[in-house]
Amino acid sequence: MSINHFELNAVDRSAEQQGKGASRRLRKQNLVPAIIYGGGEEPTAISIKINELVKSLEFEAFFSHILTLNVDGEEHQAVIKDLQRHPAKGFPMHADFQRIVKGQKINMNVPVHFAGREEAPGTKAGGILSTLVSDIEIVCLPSQLPEYLEVDVSGMEIGDLFRLSDIDLPEGVIIFELDMEDAHDRTIVNMQPPTVEEVDEDADDVDAADVPATEQGAEAEDKDGE
Repeated sequence: MSINHFELNAVDRSAEQQGKGASRRLRKQNLVPAIIYGGGEEPTAISIKINELVKSLEFEAFFSHILTLNVDGEEHQAVIKDLQRHPAKGFPMHADFQRIVKGQKINMNVPVHFAGREEAPGTKAGGILSTLVSDIEIVCLPSQLPEYLEVDVSGMEIGDLFRLSDIDLPEGVIIFELDMEDAHDRTIVNMQPPTVEEVDEDADDVDAADVPATEQGAEAEDKDGE
């Protein structure tokens, strides 16, 4: 397996009993219950070896690539649409896959990478680059699905910002949010001014009025005892 090709072996469990009990039994066998749907076919319940899935999940690209699912020897092209993890231990508990149909557009959330933050004039001036998104939903043909979207922030000055419409999109890719009737071209990253703490220059100049009365009394007793 490479980061450009992900292949998982699965078993059709449609004929088996479904439900929480069945899912627990699968997990005890180191299998993850899953479902594959779409493509004009009926949803199919499957199980995947947990070690194969966990290994694939180590790669960010797994979430934005066309995957190959070998279900009892039959290949299905699909994308992962949902993943449930154990709330405490983090291991996968269930996965949803959508079949890919050639020539049919799909909606996918892909990661956003912000490049050049260290070179940005705003960063060098002490500014703080604030990223407001980690992924964005796009629409495209399966063959045009990008691994991620890159935003070049190397030229950002303090006060600058980028919106969704400023993203340089690959050919054939559109941002779902901007294609809606009530589209909102929201900010995805901005360069904020540095945080400055005000320092009271007179803070070290303490006069008698600032000293608690108990301390003043103790000082007076010391003088009388001398």
